[in-house]
Amino acid sequence: MSKNQKPAAEPTAARTRRSSLRLTYVIGSLDRILRRRMTEALAPLGLTLAQFTALSVLEAKGQASNAQVAERSFITPQSANEVMNAMASRNWVSREPDPTHGRIVLLQLTDEGRAVLRECELAVKAIEKQMMEGIELDVAGALQTHLETFVRNLRG
Repeated sequence: MSKNQKPAAEPTAARTRRSSLRLTYVIGSLDRILRRRMTEALAPLGLTLAQFTALSVLEAKGQASNAQVAERSFITPQSANEVMNAMASRNWVSREPDPTHGRIVLLQLTDEGRAVLRECELAVKAIEKQMMEGIELDVAGALQTHLETFVRNLRG
């Protein structure tokens, strides 16, 4: 070995410990990082992460009750109501009575809500692109399939 060459790095305790972390810990770490980064990316657009999630849920479902938005957004019905009130005041969502149930109000995205969601998605895609650097498309697809299975398995 010459003077300019460094010896091959041996696995450090940190690397060994990292490779043996529980999958739940790694996913939890990723969740915290994503929440922080998404919150930072959405703030200049005037949205909270809860609002972005609710807009995404409404786009996917078409119409949903407050309870359905809460469940899909991982927030309480009370928090979902606050989020919906804020978004309705900005004309991002509309409300109409459920024709089959007198007490349920159905929520739906407005054109303004869709436009805001498109802006948010651009900000979030940049985070996703950075996260996926160095990962092949087929591996990314398999990873998403597995993560969706985890969600279904634990949602019950």
